[in-house]
Amino acid sequence: MTAARGDAPSFTTVDYSTEADGTRTTLTFAELGVRVRAVAARLQQVAEPGARVAILAPQGMEYIVGFFAAVHAGLVAVPLFDPEEPGHSDRLHAVLGDCAPTVVLTSTSAAPGVRAFFKAVPAAQRPRTIAVDGVPDSLAQSWTAPELDRSSIAYLQYTSGSTRVPAGVEITHGGVLTNVMQMVTSFEVPPETGRGVSWLPLFHDMGLLVVIIPAMIGRPCAVMTPRAFVQRPLRWIKLLAEAPGVIAAAPDFAYEHAARRGRPPEGADLDLSGVVALINGSEPVRPSSLQQFQDAFGPYGLSPYAQRPSYGMAEATLFVAASTAGQPPRVSHFDRDQLGAGKAVEVAADAPAASMYVAVGDMSVEQESLIVDPQTCEALPDGSVGEIWLHGENIGAGYYNRAEETEQTFRALVAESTDGRHWLRTGDLGTVVDGQLYITGRAKDMIIIGGRNHYPQDVEFTATEASKVLRSGFVAAFSVPAADGATGSAEQLVVVAERASGQGKADPEPAIAAVRAALAQRHGLSVREVLLLPGGSIPRTSSGKIARRACRQQYLDGTLRGAPRPGAFPDVQDDTHETEETQVTA
Repeated sequence: MTAARGDAPSFTTVDYSTEADGTRTTLTFAELGVRVRAVAARLQQVAEPGARVAILAPQGMEYIVGFFAAVHAGLVAVPLFDPEEPGHSDRLHAVLGDCAPTVVLTSTSAAPGVRAFFKAVPAAQRPRTIAVDGVPDSLAQSWTAPELDRSSIAYLQYTSGSTRVPAGVEITHGGVLTNVMQMVTSFEVPPETGRGVSWLPLFHDMGLLVVIIPAMIGRPCAVMTPRAFVQRPLRWIKLLAEAPGVIAAAPDFAYEHAARRGRPPEGADLDLSGVVALINGSEPVRPSSLQQFQDAFGPYGLSPYAQRPSYGMAEATLFVAASTAGQPPRVSHFDRDQLGAGKAVEVAADAPAASMYVAVGDMSVEQESLIVDPQTCEALPDGSVGEIWLHGENIGAGYYNRAEETEQTFRALVAESTDGRHWLRTGDLGTVVDGQLYITGRAKDMIIIGGRNHYPQDVEFTATEASKVLRSGFVAAFSVPAADGATGSAEQLVVVAERASGQGKADPEPAIAAVRAALAQRHGLSVREVLLLPGGSIPRTSSGKIARRACRQQYLDGTLRGAPRPGAFPDVQDDTHETEETQVTA
């Protein structure tokens, strides 16, 4: 990549900590190649092929160089984060204990914090710490190309681990190559003008692929920090407008946040007509977020086809499916009772039992999928709701050091199939209607009360619509064992919600009553408890999704009420929160 592009810009990091317009640092592809080979050569001096290299650096150029250097050294990169970020100590200890890195890559500025983090570890067991920006360019000449093939492990992508120790997905070189090809094809990235723009944490699978793609196709990429986006989302919008051919990604809540707080001032000279694809990788993708973002930035040239609801996961490297190119996102309404019974039956939007879903579209090239009965492992016809199973070269090799979980998740066999192919069990429930994939929920999140199935996101949507006090996209619904003395079902419903902007002092009782009434009317559900909490209280995964099982556990443990939870993903705070600054990774 570097030989072909030479003096063309590769990565530009934008630091907003000292200047309002940001301080930019850019490496050309030639300079990037020298830095990557130099650090890779240093790694080859101190680590054997296949050893794990943890990246514990702030989001910036050292992180990017360090990641690519570990891969170029023939080692296994483990993208993590600066240990000085608040609220992540337990996760970091768990992951480092699992992968046992030989080397830690960091920056000169973060090195003292990294060494302090490992201070309690016996000296003989500590990994070697290398500051990426302290390695001289002259070492690049001693780099030796490693012997690798498509099955070689490139990096470990750790899952969120909201209710268990995080698991490291083994991502192969072949899987990365395949997934990049799939994304470039599905999102129609222009080969001569395409460029990336990202604020996503680099340790997250979506954040990582958004910077891998430009590097592999030889195109530039601008990177800012999650904190910079959360504080002023207009910064991201301005970067999107700087040149044509943009591909970017964010979870659903970020588009709503940008629409609310990232609008340019009246008369601003902003041209978003060059944005090719804005990947929305959340489940669920909310039609309201799509519409708000288009309403906010359509007047500045943003194409109505730019927003691309998508589906993916770490176990598939990242990308699996996306809405059809050149078409607006498709929104359908299904009968909720039929969905609970395992059938997707389309109804009118105003039907009493209508539930709204956004299609995540077509499967990527070289990606096979099935809808499968999770109990019998039998393939189901279109229109049936079942577990999504995947097969393709982009699928990870398994979970690091977890043979039993790997067998269960990555080696599934379809009942009565004779081809012997292994399938990835995603744990996600979905259906295919008219060739379009819809994600209906997580199998483990399903709410079962009185023998009936209820999708939590459907319950959450009803609760949000019932009162303006509830913050859209920040509601968790789950079931818990019935309280002693309760009659009827063995499980009872709990709804936990964060307060919306401007609702910090609102009387909670009318909102709680409205939620109870709406859920009784639309779903036939009685609610054990409705909790209204300050922003940042509901736990989320590393990709910004509501972590319902973690929320349920905190509720049962009595640790949830009103206690802000330091999240791996930036919490979007609003004016009802006591703390304006957020806990942000990188």
